[in-house]
Amino acid sequence: MKLGWSILFAGSLAALLFVLVRHRVSWGGLKHFGLHVAAAALFLYLLNGSGLISGFHIPLNPSTIATVTLLGVPGIALILGLQWSVL
Repeated sequence: MKLGWSILFAGSLAALLFVLVRHRVSWGGLKHFGLHVAAAALFLYLLNGSGLISGFHIPLNPSTIATVTLLGVPGIALILGLQWSVL
């Protein structure tokens, strides 16, 4: 099973690199995206540690970081709303 996932991961990585090289994505754009991901992760970490949202905890995982990276503050509200509706 692990071999299958490893092959899938390697194939996905190769396809991503092919697309990046073929379309000549600027490194500035990738750096900009990386900074947004890091800022979203740092913001979620500080938000969880500060206690501003008592009773809730937003986990630091790829899906929550991606949501906050793409949506910003409304992404945080979306995650908190989903947690509130499930609990």
